[in-house]
Amino acid sequence: VQLQAFGGGLVQAGGSLRLSCAASGRTFSRLAMGWFRQAPGKERECAAAINWSGSSIYYLDSVKGRFSISRDSAKNTMYLQMNSLKPEDTAVYYCAVRYDMILRTSTQDYDYWGQGTLVTVSS
Repeated sequence: VQLQAFGGGLVQAGGSLRLSCAASGRTFSRLAMGWFRQAPGKERECAAAINWSGSSIYYLDSVKGRFSISRDSAKNTMYLQMNSLKPEDTAVYYCAVRYDMILRTSTQDYDYWGQGTLVTVSS
């Protein structure tokens, strides 16, 4: 089982980025997935999560209205569209898969992790 996250980079405040997470090794269509982020010196937090069908979605309060999580089960891929980026969004972003259909927001509830992609937002 492998997860590969990509799409990070350097962007100015107010800009946009789209992160992708490609899963391989098994089908993830029946599993919950999430995007976590970790800023320097801070704990890893759940920025967004989605259940197996996409009918239930969670967003961290600070990203609501700016980030949008989605998944394409046919492609075994998850996305995070990030708009109106702020310097405080700067972090390494990780995608993760939970071996369950119901979304959760704690790191301990996720079983597979990607390698992370760095997002840097300049002011």
